[in-house]
Amino acid sequence: MFPLKIKFKTKTVQIMKKTSILLFILLLTGIMQAQDRTQPKPGNAPVVHIKKPQTFVLENGLKVMIVEDHKLPRVICNLTLDNAPFAEENKKGVDELSSHLIGNGSKKISKDAFNEELDFFGADMSFSSQGAFASSLSKYAGRVLEMMADGALNPNFTQIEFDKEKAKLLEGLKAQEKSVPAIANRVVNVLAFGKNHPSGEYTSEETLKNVTLADIEANYQNYFVPENAYLVIIGDIKYKNVKPVVEKLFGSWEKRSIPKLTYAAPEDVPFTQINFVDVPNAVQSEVSLVNTVHLKMSDPDFFPAVIATYILGGDFNSYLNMNLREKHGWTYGANAIIGAGKYVTKLRSASAVRSTVTDSAVVEFIKEIKRIRTENVSDEVLANVKAGYIGRFVMKVQQPQAVARYALNIETEALPENFYENYIKTINAVTVEDVKRAANKYFLIDNTRIVIAGKGSDVIHGLETLNIPIFYFDKYGNPVEKPVLK
Repeated sequence: MFPLKIKFKTKTVQIMKKTSILLFILLLTGIMQAQDRTQPKPGNAPVVHIKKPQTFVLENGLKVMIVEDHKLPRVICNLTLDNAPFAEENKKGVDELSSHLIGNGSKKISKDAFNEELDFFGADMSFSSQGAFASSLSKYAGRVLEMMADGALNPNFTQIEFDKEKAKLLEGLKAQEKSVPAIANRVVNVLAFGKNHPSGEYTSEETLKNVTLADIEANYQNYFVPENAYLVIIGDIKYKNVKPVVEKLFGSWEKRSIPKLTYAAPEDVPFTQINFVDVPNAVQSEVSLVNTVHLKMSDPDFFPAVIATYILGGDFNSYLNMNLREKHGWTYGANAIIGAGKYVTKLRSASAVRSTVTDSAVVEFIKEIKRIRTENVSDEVLANVKAGYIGRFVMKVQQPQAVARYALNIETEALPENFYENYIKTINAVTVEDVKRAANKYFLIDNTRIVIAGKGSDVIHGLETLNIPIFYFDKYGNPVEKPVLK
């Protein structure tokens, strides 16, 4: 036994020595390779091919786009009403209630029977005042499309369902009464757009109580019309088979025109100012820097503007987040979002910060916005942001829902037919100078509302030291006097 033990130990030591020598050689080789390694050259941008829809228009004005995609046995149907926003005035809440009530069965089939049949098919279906969506296996697609058309064109508005949904919305409003983020969001929109603008008005308990079932029916008659409607169907279907089905299901949709309404364009403030809302129960401050913008997807500045916004506050490594969260530890996150489309929207940089650093956070927000307006973004940061956009686009373009949305965007946003084929090339063409130019055009720091909702007794004194004019508002955006601080 003894010789065997000695032999075993010797063999083990020899193996360990050989292993150590091998590891040393591998490590040395790796170091030498790392020293000689050069940055690989980026390859060519992937070529994206997006299937073009076959289109036709019904006599009532409904525009239909069909994309055949036989990769999977599924079909997606998306009905979109591309109506302009409209104000509801003292009955704000009508459109939201309409969204909740459409799709509760139809005049031909009860709500329970409708939902049971959808469950049997394993289909997804949803409705709103702006359209409908359905997704199912292709073998059930005919019946599912029929149900979607029935639910959208023959809604069964009942007093029971109306009362139920209205009660839910009222409870939701009460729950948000003391919510600082909800108050901040409401006041931001009221001040940025004005109470009489579709984007500035808000639902309150008072306006919701004014809404009746007759208002829901009138809203549906006025705005759920085929004039600006688009039906996109994509999946394992044949154009020649689908076209007559669509004509049968949607051809009877009555042709009507929606009311034509216009609103004064909102304007930014003439100078940087703080708009403060005193919320005594707040444990932190909601800080938002806001400008109104009218950025269309067809604008030459579209990609530079969205990339500039992403660099400012679009992800974890953005200017705002690295400053307020990582450097100072004042918040869980800071962000910036720019709206884009056919109508006026807003650019908003925002964060929830500790009350004691509210004034300091304002200083850092302004600093980072000025930075992206005056300093060139580094080539590395710009390249990383571009790569992220391209990667997300390449992933999405594989999804039927995305292809349907792209086809719709080309129509509704008046985009070039090759907009998405050139998407990657257009992003790659954005330069450092483009980013700075877009930032100076849209990030109007000298005309910015700094909207703050927080505990006045904790933060107003610090804000007054910034030498920025302060105006005071209540939680509904009405001007008030400076609160009495205790």
